[in-house]
Amino acid sequence: MCGIVAAVTQRNIANFLIDGIKKLEYRGYDSSGLAVIDNQNNIIRIRCVGKVNELIKKTNKKKIFGNIGVAHTRWATHGKISKENAHPHVSSNIIVVHNGVIENNSTLRLFLQKKGYMFSSDTDTEVIAHLLHWEQNKKKDSFKTVIQNSIKKLDGNYSMVVIDKNNPSRLIAARSRSPLIIGLGIKENFIASDQIALLHVTKRFIYLEEGDIAIVKKKEINIFNKDNSIIQRKEIISNIKYQSAKKGKYSHYMEKEIYEQPKCIQNTLKNRLKNNKVHFSELGLKENNIFYNTEHIQMVACGTSYNAAMVSKHWFESLANIPCDVEIASEFSSRKLVVRKKSLLITLSQSGETADTLLALRYSKKFGYLGNLTICNMESSSLVKESDFYILTKAGLEIGVASTKSFTTQLTVLLMLVANITNLKKENNNISKKIVQILNILPMRIEEILQKNQLIKNLANTLANKKNMLFLGRGNQYPIAMEGALKLKEISYIHAEAYPSGELKHGPLALIDKNIPVIMIAPKNSLLEKNKKNIKEICSRGGLIYVFSDQEFYHEDNIKIIKIPYVEELIAPIFYAIPLQLLAYYIALKKGKNIDQPRHLAKSVTVE
Repeated sequence: MCGIVAAVTQRNIANFLIDGIKKLEYRGYDSSGLAVIDNQNNIIRIRCVGKVNELIKKTNKKKIFGNIGVAHTRWATHGKISKENAHPHVSSNIIVVHNGVIENNSTLRLFLQKKGYMFSSDTDTEVIAHLLHWEQNKKKDSFKTVIQNSIKKLDGNYSMVVIDKNNPSRLIAARSRSPLIIGLGIKENFIASDQIALLHVTKRFIYLEEGDIAIVKKKEINIFNKDNSIIQRKEIISNIKYQSAKKGKYSHYMEKEIYEQPKCIQNTLKNRLKNNKVHFSELGLKENNIFYNTEHIQMVACGTSYNAAMVSKHWFESLANIPCDVEIASEFSSRKLVVRKKSLLITLSQSGETADTLLALRYSKKFGYLGNLTICNMESSSLVKESDFYILTKAGLEIGVASTKSFTTQLTVLLMLVANITNLKKENNNISKKIVQILNILPMRIEEILQKNQLIKNLANTLANKKNMLFLGRGNQYPIAMEGALKLKEISYIHAEAYPSGELKHGPLALIDKNIPVIMIAPKNSLLEKNKKNIKEICSRGGLIYVFSDQEFYHEDNIKIIKIPYVEELIAPIFYAIPLQLLAYYIALKKGKNIDQPRHLAKSVTVE
């Protein structure tokens, strides 16, 4: 969840390190720091609480020069938010930054304290620094061996970069269940937790794999796998444009990403809809055979991806006639499983590094699933590499912590998958054909709803001072209500709950009064009449309800119809997600919140 940037070069790197972690601010953090080794072989370390701008102010007050160094943004897991707990951590000549969680850090801390080590922080990362120092002084082994001996004692997940002041010509990186990449330059090399930090200096990357240790020098890189064998990892040329990491004409990344959705969905559909059928180039005969034999689908995800999976459950069951269960990843991996006959596991993640989802995938491999498929936005991610096969959403770079285009492109892929499976099973070729035809007009439909932004903005101005809201939906719109409530919570900090409309009378109705607005999604479909009954239940109890619908109905003071354009029922869940994204955005804007970096949250959730 944190950000790492490191470099070994022939130039001064202080500003480069800060620029790098500045680009990783979107990941979520609460403190930052850097450390360089200067020309007199001194460790210069600066740390502070708050935004990277505070680190910039402190750094500018000192004349820092160094050719090797590391910087870090911290999202607190062990210890409070404080300067002492900020990275990098130092033990004599050893400098360490670390992402992840060391689960046995308390045991190691006690061991090291008995060896005479004094701790100045509450972090598990300082444990790593002292452990490395102890291992180094115990024997006169090579520093690679010191790293190997130390990580054998660590339980948990980590990506770390280590610098030894006594040999300031190299960075050493180690990866275990947390992403780390090497950026390749000319007479200089870099390490980062995310390629976005390095796109302004290189397009050439090496992705470290599970158990890798890399020794990175200015002109040389050596990588050792978990068996201690030197190995060549494939060099990848990134196709992400650096400009795509900028906001452009928009005030926030979230705003930009909401308005990018028509184009993103076009990219998701591109070259995949042919002759009224869906074609995934990532899949071959083996994968299609798995789909053909699938009699049950188990989906596992977290947060927004979980909501997308919940929508697709309705599609798989109503359109493809395949039973589908959806479970939150952290719950899935914490209980005994009973796997259904001929069941396919599907995981969903924007980043492909979501720790709970990765753990669920690894756990699932102990059981008898037909196979495991991931739907993901990042081809180089751990989830993609560890799954049997994958489908990419092709949403492009998403920087705002609150997922928007990732959600709608996931839904697009899931609906395409339904079409693909129905076609393979020859259950109903008309279903596949109908899905393809409607998906072709989906980008246009989203353009239409985005043109209603002023309508949503006016509603946001009305609701911005509320402290609680209730979101309601039926059928495949209930998960969209869940997503709307989640977005509002994430970026405006307004408490919001989502319920199926039919559950209103089973408890939530007790909350209804004039102070709690109710947001209902009620498109024209077979459930509209039932939704109308729920609207009357709310109105008769003095509630104020705002109904998102393509239909005009009721003219009462406490009912406000937010009239939006018509949309085909099949793609209505994707369509109705857009106005709820806009509503959350404009409310947070009105309240002056940090929209792209909401408090306590991170973009890539790499800890359990």
